[in-house]
Amino acid sequence: MKILVKKSTPLSGEIKACGSKNAALPIMAATLLCGGKCTLTDIPELADTINMKNIMRELGCKISGDCFDSSCVYSTSAPYEWVKKLRGSFLLAAPLLARLGRAQIPLPGGCPIGTRPIDLHLKGFSALGAEVDRYHGVVDLKCKKLKGGKIYLDFPSVGATENLIMAAVLADGETLIENAAAEPEVVDLCEFLQKQGAVIEGVGGNTIRIEGVSSLSGTEHRIIPDRIEAGTYITAFAITHGKGRVKNVRVEHQKPLAAKLTEMGVKVSEDNGDFLIDARGDIYSSNIKTLPYPGFPTDMQAQITSLLSVANGTGMVVETVFENRFLHIGELTRMGAMIRMDGRTSVIEGVKRLTGAKVEAHDLRGGAALALAGLVADGETEISDAWHIARGYENFCEKMQGAGANICIVNE
Repeated sequence: MKILVKKSTPLSGEIKACGSKNAALPIMAATLLCGGKCTLTDIPELADTINMKNIMRELGCKISGDCFDSSCVYSTSAPYEWVKKLRGSFLLAAPLLARLGRAQIPLPGGCPIGTRPIDLHLKGFSALGAEVDRYHGVVDLKCKKLKGGKIYLDFPSVGATENLIMAAVLADGETLIENAAAEPEVVDLCEFLQKQGAVIEGVGGNTIRIEGVSSLSGTEHRIIPDRIEAGTYITAFAITHGKGRVKNVRVEHQKPLAAKLTEMGVKVSEDNGDFLIDARGDIYSSNIKTLPYPGFPTDMQAQITSLLSVANGTGMVVETVFENRFLHIGELTRMGAMIRMDGRTSVIEGVKRLTGAKVEAHDLRGGAALALAGLVADGETEISDAWHIARGYENFCEKMQGAGANICIVNE
């Protein structure tokens, strides 16, 4: 699968973001906790969510449209052929362990942006009384009944926080998770679990207290908007010096990006839940440092790098979350970007123009960043391995086309 991008006029009009992939995956997994029916709306139709559904069906979950019926889940072993495609598949460990007493999960796949070890997950499971074993690339977790405990995360890992919350809601007694992640996707998971009957305090903070309950019930829930998808489209308007709106946005989730865009000379505002962008003036460089929420999101680092590549002046990006999240830099330099690397820091000297080239999407967000760069590059940009982009963006090219982008998919 390839994406072809040609230099485009400034984007205009509107683009609507979907529900959040990174919120949908843990909530889909959490439906296994209740043993009944849950209705989830606004799940984006993406490669990652489709793979998660396939794994859950193999475990015995019945999925029809928005309905997830986990009453007949019987298997505790996730199939490798699906797990290898999806990092988020390890989020199934906690629901299976908490409800069925065992989880056998092959080490997962996903984007090659860093090691993203599961050690924090496993230490937390051990603190709750689980036996942890690893063999032949499989993590085997066992317990008779999880017990509440005190857990301190060395790093506020989103995935570990989500897995340990799901494990704790059915554990005996109280669990305290300190240095927990506070991302909106964690909050959305907690709100879903609370609707099921979970007792969780401190939602949205770095200390989360959970009182285990004996069972959870089915419920209905709408997935929050995808702040990274929305941020990508916001940046697309900005890089083309366009003017428009991105719909289905939680504006409070865009504060880190909005602050930087304002600093760079882009006018941003809110209109009844929509995010308005006016980038028709000059755009200036800025310095960015990725941090856990509410800091600047690591998932927007590649896209903002594309914008800095054509901004006035010299900017700097410091990546603190993943050690290998600069795979897009080499591809951007092929297009004429002036970027110097020093460890986890990139120094970006803005250029007057980029040139279209044949480039490769090495990961999801990096692929999106190359598409944004292609919108302002002379000639044609051909992005190979564009299936990475399909993992996180529903109808990416069609949505961009609707705002005037000259972009299309070529299926090989």
